[in-house]
Amino acid sequence: MKKSLLLVVIMLLGTITSIEAQKFSEIQKSPTDISYAKASRSAKPEIKVIYSRPLKKGRTIFGELVPFNKVWRTGADEATEIKFFKDTKFGDNTIKAGTYSLFTIPGEKEWTIILNSDLDVWGAYSYDESKDVARVKVSPKTGKEVEAFSISFKKVDNGYHLCLGWDTTIVEVPFHI
Repeated sequence: MKKSLLLVVIMLLGTITSIEAQKFSEIQKSPTDISYAKASRSAKPEIKVIYSRPLKKGRTIFGELVPFNKVWRTGADEATEIKFFKDTKFGDNTIKAGTYSLFTIPGEKEWTIILNSDLDVWGAYSYDESKDVARVKVSPKTGKEVEAFSISFKKVDNGYHLCLGWDTTIVEVPFHI
């Protein structure tokens, strides 16, 4: 009986030691999120965006933290990726179903929205303009302050508007399905 009890205690200590030895990464400073464009809650998605959500933390965002007139990864960490489940119209371009990086060039009066074929890239450090699939220019608006960079979709008659919001800046990007 004592040997059996000793054996059980040794096994438990071994298990506890191996559990404690496991190292997990810390929580991301800019957590990753996903936004879907769907006709209804039960419908399959037509567009999906995966992005990281940096926080404002009292900083001046556009023009300082995110410089004007320079390519931005549209979030934090890895470049934002957008997946189209079917061919989609973006400006004057028909975009084939597939996954693309989403970059932006913020400006005071105009933003350039870029779909790029290079995937799994960190930030915009290795951004390659020759891999651009399409570009569209849109005008930013001022709205209610948003602490965490956010992306959502708004259903419109002929598709969706991809809505980017951070600080008091809101940008709507039209996609036609």
